[in-house]
Parts: sequence; C-alpha cells; structure tokens
Amino acid sequence: MRAGLERHVLGSTITSVDVLHPRPVRRDLRGPAGFAAALTGRRIEAARRRGKYLWLPLDNGDALLGHLGMSGQILVQPPDSPDERHLRVRLRLEGASEGREIRFVDQRMFGGLSVSAGGADLPAEISHIARDPLDPSFDDDDFVRRVRRRASGVKRQLLDQNLISGVGNIYADEALWRAQIHGERPGDRLSVGQVREVLAQARAVMVEALGQGGTSFDALYVNVNGESGYFERSLHAYGREGEPCDRCGTPVRRVAFMNRSSYFCPTCQPAPRRRRTPAGTARRLSVPD
Repeated sequence: MRAGLERHVLGSTITSVDVLHPRPVRRDLRGPAGFAAALTGRRIEAARRRGKYLWLPLDNGDALLGHLGMSGQILVQPPDSPDERHLRVRLRLEGASEGREIRFVDQRMFGGLSVSAGGADLPAEISHIARDPLDPSFDDDDFVRRVRRRASGVKRQLLDQNLISGVGNIYADEALWRAQIHGERPGDRLSVGQVREVLAQARAVMVEALGQGGTSFDALYVNVNGESGYFERSLHAYGREGEPCDRCGTPVRRVAFMNRSSYFCPTCQPAPRRRRTPAGTARRLSVPD
C-alpha cells in the first residue's frame, strides 16, 4: 500500500477533504473540521510506513498518519468511480495526481487517520515502534544481541513491536519454518547464527510477499488499486494445518498462540526441551521464612 501511494500521489496537492463519518478521525484532537482544514492545500511529499502505520509527509512538516485497523483500506480512485459502501474519508487531489482521490474505506472503523504535527520525518505518536527488517537503518547486530538476552520464545519476540516491526503472525511462522526453528525456542538458547538466520528468512519472506502484493485471505486486504495479494499461495506453514510439510511430508500442526494460531512442522521444527530445575530448588523454595 505504501508503494502504491508512492507511485500515485507524490507531488499532489490536497484540494479538499470530506469526513463522511467522525469515528475514523477520532484520534485527531482538531475534530473533523479541523482535520480537514489542516490538510487542505498541503502537498504530499512522500509515503512512509513503520509497523502497521502509514504516513504521508506534507510540505509544511506535518504528516497525514493512518492505521488500517482490522478492515481499513486506502484506495486511489478516479472521482467518477462509485463511492465504496464503507467510504469514510475522501481527499481530492490535483497536480501530479490530477483527477484522483485518496479514499479511506473501513467497514469496522477500528482504523483511523490523523494529522501529526511536525511528523513528516517520524510522527511522535509512533516513535516507540522499532524499525522493520527492510529498513536500511535496521541494526542487525543490536537485534541479535537483544533476542539472545531474552528467555521468551523467538516468535513472541518477532511480534514485539518494540524490538522489530512489520513481521506479523503469518510471516513469523513462515520465517521460522524456513529457518527450521520452533517458535517457542527461547531467545537465550539460540546461537548468533540461528538468530541471524531467522532474521534473514523474515526479510526474504517479506520481500517475496511485497513482490506478490501481500497476503490476502479475504476481500478486505487489497492494495491502493483494490487488487488482492497472492502470497498466500506460497505459504509453507501458516493456515496449512494437517497438510504435508513441503520439506519432509510431516503434517503441519497448529497450536494456540497469544489469542492467535501458530503453524509449524513438528519434524523440521522440533519443540524445545523444558529447562531443567536445579536439584534442591523446589525444597529450598518451600521452606518458610
């Protein structure tokens, strides 16, 4: 979606803004009218993202910040295109994208838009989110050190937005399948080489997914042109419970994980052994003060 916005709207000026429902701009303290006024007349300078957030830097140093929530879509449409059923915000453009509109469509309205004051380089609202592994400034060495200092499972760490962003549940399972590492393997029991391999596979999965337009399991997951992604056809682990592993033929397993699901091959990705409790520890802990 970021790449699509970069292709279609850079250099365009926002001529008018229609907020068709107030909920998607609820995080903007200016209110719907103030939100629209802050964007009208501004030129779009770039398209950036971090984690699940997108932002469009503007010519005055502010930024249009967006999060899609569960069902949000950002579409670039011609003005004569029929309004989508769940259209919430419309931005009309002129200049580089003459005769185009940016449309924020959201069925459930968990997502939203806001104007981040001074947020062109990085909105303060998302400064706590770590870089993703495709970011040229991502620090591989620091990531490896931090993972190996923690006793939590490596998949849980891949989903920690303060450590690394952009991976997500699906691509974490795919990266771990490729690296042949179980998601519950504690970080402090992984070698430097194993952590680097997980990181390398996460990058590879994300690059391949971007090349195929992402992973679309239903009609809500589309790019700015309303097209679905096709990476789901390349998945080796996620969503394949009971199907033979593409590497060894063992049926893929699914387990509950953080109110979601994890998929893995029990042969290629053996579960970690439980840590042994030092002898006498239980007796010492049971002795009253």
